[in-house]
Amino acid sequence: MSHLRGSLQSIALSDVLQLLHINRKTGKLFVTHDQEKGILFVRNGEVIHAEMGDLAGEPAAFNVLEWEKGLFEFATPAFNCPNSINRSLPDLLMEGARTCDTRRRFRSIFPNLRAVPWARLQGHQLESGIKLFPEDHRVIPYLDGYRCFSDVITASGENEVTVCQTCMTLRDANRLEVFEPEQEFRVTLLKSGLFRKVSHIELSIDLEVFWSTMGPNRQNAIQRVRLSWPGGSSVQSVHFVGREHDKTVAVPKDLMQAWGIPEGSSVKISPAP
Repeated sequence: MSHLRGSLQSIALSDVLQLLHINRKTGKLFVTHDQEKGILFVRNGEVIHAEMGDLAGEPAAFNVLEWEKGLFEFATPAFNCPNSINRSLPDLLMEGARTCDTRRRFRSIFPNLRAVPWARLQGHQLESGIKLFPEDHRVIPYLDGYRCFSDVITASGENEVTVCQTCMTLRDANRLEVFEPEQEFRVTLLKSGLFRKVSHIELSIDLEVFWSTMGPNRQNAIQRVRLSWPGGSSVQSVHFVGREHDKTVAVPKDLMQAWGIPEGSSVKISPAP
């Protein structure tokens, strides 16, 4: 059992961990699910640390434990990691199952983590008459109408369940809106004059009209946008031009080279503060 591998469709990850627990194994359990990867660090049969993307500790472990499809491989190299998980394995699996059920319930309410939650009120007006907990107060500053759910989770340091619970509390009090501004575009070259350097990107003017109906953009002119592509993102100044119903974004050549994305690539764009 020093080297164990298989498919999560053949055996559940919880069963793999219980097998390692019974045999008091030490090593790394590598798990892949689509394009996502996670690592569970096991010492004497107990999960002591986990990593998945930007997450670590219990939030990472709970995400990985939710995967029902994918591949796993257990190996026994020497490792050095923090003890970020202090639960026994049975307790971790039980809490993971509870968290998974709660997360599924919230995903039926907020199905798209790329959607943007916006607290429409501020200060006393936002909090008056509703019960908020300390973790809610840690989430609220990031509900600025520009960060999506995933960004709020990362920026606040709170897990998905906590962020969704805060948003549901505010939404039920009619103090939060959720909208989906992100659009996909194909990159084209923004041509400039021979001696004129261009420091902005260009988008269709009808996109400005579309975004101006959402959240803080109703009051604030859109001057910057966030572009995201596999492996990177960037916030840039934007000019809206009269190309109606155009699903392209014109980008200066030097930016395309700096980002490593060729003409014709797809990027996702949403307003930025």
